[in-house]
Amino acid sequence: MVVFSVKPLFSVLVVSLSLFLLLTLLSPPSQNRISGEPSLGFADVYDVDYFIQHMDGFVKVVKELPPEIASKEPVRVDCSKRKGQFDYVESVLPSLLKHKYISITPAMSQRRDRYPLYAKAALCQACYKALRLTRSLEMKASQLLDAIPKPFMSLHLRFEPDMVAYSQCEYPGLSPASVKAIEAAQVDRKPWTGELARIWRQRGKCPLTPNETTLILQSLSISPTTNIYLAAGDGLMEIEGLTDTYTNIFTKSSLLNGEDFISMHGNTKAALDYYVSINSDSYVATYFGNMDKMVSAMRAFKGLYKTIFLSRRGFAELTSQGLRGKVLMQALWKLHRDEFVMGRGSALPDCFCEFKL
Repeated sequence: MVVFSVKPLFSVLVVSLSLFLLLTLLSPPSQNRISGEPSLGFADVYDVDYFIQHMDGFVKVVKELPPEIASKEPVRVDCSKRKGQFDYVESVLPSLLKHKYISITPAMSQRRDRYPLYAKAALCQACYKALRLTRSLEMKASQLLDAIPKPFMSLHLRFEPDMVAYSQCEYPGLSPASVKAIEAAQVDRKPWTGELARIWRQRGKCPLTPNETTLILQSLSISPTTNIYLAAGDGLMEIEGLTDTYTNIFTKSSLLNGEDFISMHGNTKAALDYYVSINSDSYVATYFGNMDKMVSAMRAFKGLYKTIFLSRRGFAELTSQGLRGKVLMQALWKLHRDEFVMGRGSALPDCFCEFKL
């Protein structure tokens, strides 16, 4: 038996692995078994009964542990930091056979195109057919979607203090408030400096600022009057770099009831962004994170191809060459004009399939 990852968008990736290794999945409870404190997970975002029903015949999913192992803690098997050709059969299956009950965090970067056909079929079913938000969350997400003026573009910005701190990137010219927020989130992750900072940025490791994002949007001839839904976490910094140019900006906090919004947690807020983004007229991502991959794949599955990932690496390379003004704008346009993606090959390869298990 294996427990889902606690991160809802990761959980479906365990499905193909579970079928591959003949595991039984345990839907995680919303209660922290150790501390007893509420812990948001898969069941707080997705309709578990719907998921179990639609995975029937693919993978067995249960809500409760059998009595003989209910009092035990699962053995943790972390594959998330492994690199290279990680083999689940060789590395995970022995732990499962020995302990019978494990908790696993799947490696997002692994080559799922190497999975057997039946494992791919299970992954397709989990990602595109078996996921549905909880009824209350779907109602709130639908309400949010209806409130956004149409047509609109969903923009996923990642310039929160914890994101910038984690990236270890330097950003000269930030406001004192932003600098203070980043320093508070850094803990022991100090930013790279000097030549290392330049190399790190040119590798595309640094999140785009709202101002840099605005410059790229302008180079793509995105009109300043475009309706933009801002899909972002709490504490987004330097937002004036975007709103000074693009004034029709809509957010969760501005469209939802204040009390309802304040009571929501991070995962449920992200679920609202996900729902809106897969139903938007166009989607622009400033990062290439897990949500962006899931959104692009689902949009492609639904036939919504107006999806683009802004290039952090390309922007860093062009600006490091000293390009400015119209020359930079033209270069940014050339860089992105062929970057509209289908989701195929970047998020969930070989999942646009018609086969059945």
